[in-house]
Amino acid sequence: MGSNKRKVLKGLLQSDDLYEYILETSVYPLEPEPLKELREATASHPWAGMGTAPDAGQLMTMLLGLVDAKKTIEVGVFTGYSLLLTALTLPEDGKIVAIDAHREPYDQIGLPIIKKAGVEHKIELIESEALPVLDKLLEQHENEGSFDFAFVDADKENYCNYHERIMKLVKVGGIAVYDNTLWGGSVAMPIKYIPEGRKPGRQSMIVLNKLLAADTRVQISHASVGDGITICRRLH
Repeated sequence: MGSNKRKVLKGLLQSDDLYEYILETSVYPLEPEPLKELREATASHPWAGMGTAPDAGQLMTMLLGLVDAKKTIEVGVFTGYSLLLTALTLPEDGKIVAIDAHREPYDQIGLPIIKKAGVEHKIELIESEALPVLDKLLEQHENEGSFDFAFVDADKENYCNYHERIMKLVKVGGIAVYDNTLWGGSVAMPIKYIPEGRKPGRQSMIVLNKLLAADTRVQISHASVGDGITICRRLH
């Protein structure tokens, strides 16, 4: 379907054609030019499947606007698609604390496009494992309840650990979004059909999904966009 054809389809709909219809009709025509450029630049990366799905990104953009986000946190950056969409959405004095253990894909692919878009000043990228950074943020008490929005797309085995810290960092009424929570649909498949390399992530998502559904601190919506995202609104 033209130049917007993606190498890796991340939708969980019953047909790839239907997912492409959504992208071509409702997502790509509204995608800001810098995001399109970054998505297409990421497509040639050997790990392109790690990028944020554009339909999930579109929903996140709406959520950022609904909470009038000004201060956000992102765990897992890769080339920076979700980071760029956030930076484009935040006001001029907005701030994003972004954490990734490996910044090379961001530096090589995302950063030049982000600089060209004029939003680099909103981003503080910390190259580190995430848990020590989150703990350090919490040591500074002014950070508690100060973030409007959080997005997590990193190592799946630590999602539950990230959630506990993010619930302290995000304000009441703020939103946290977790990516890949349907793990290619495998969370609902018998384990005998799951490739060995996918099993740890599948198990981590199953544990997380049960935890989030039982967490009385949040109101959740499990949305089947991209590879599945779970939206959590902090209630108290």
